[in-house]
Amino acid sequence: MIVNEIMQSRSMSKYRLSKSSGVPYTTVNDICTGKAQLEKCSAETIYRIAKALEVSMESLLEPCFVKRSSFELFKSNVCHRLKELGDVGFIIETLESDSIRDYYNRGWYPESLYLLAMLDYISRLNDVPVCTEYNDLRRASLQDAIYPASVITASIVAGSESPKEQARASAIPEFIRFNIVESEVRNIV
Repeated sequence: MIVNEIMQSRSMSKYRLSKSSGVPYTTVNDICTGKAQLEKCSAETIYRIAKALEVSMESLLEPCFVKRSSFELFKSNVCHRLKELGDVGFIIETLESDSIRDYYNRGWYPESLYLLAMLDYISRLNDVPVCTEYNDLRRASLQDAIYPASVITASIVAGSESPKEQARASAIPEFIRFNIVESEVRNIV
């Protein structure tokens, strides 16, 4: 939850937030523990908390309304964006938007690492140095491998792990580093 993250970054306790904002401690506690949904609170409560945390009301509420799509749809959208913008345009837009960090901070690790892998892959293909701003994320890896839906389906139909093993063997290195099995990002429909 965004309130907890902001409080933690400011070394602020629930008690201090309650006192600074004038919002009852029980309300602050309910918001921080997820018992109360921030988007259902009164405008006054949100205003007071935002003011005490020195952030906008919008920045507090925006994460409440962002919906996460399926990972397959996310991958498809990234590949289409690459096709639309071209390699250099994709690199520039991805770096300017800082969506890699944004996804990571939301806890959307597959999306963050997929986008970082794509950025690194496209950078390598175009002899562009990788952006060192994400070196901390380059040490991360997903616990369980993520395979394309087509590979999972082929594995189920075959009743064997062979399709997964073949896909893993032909995966793009920048993706497999994060435990994401991806071998094709250009030929999209």
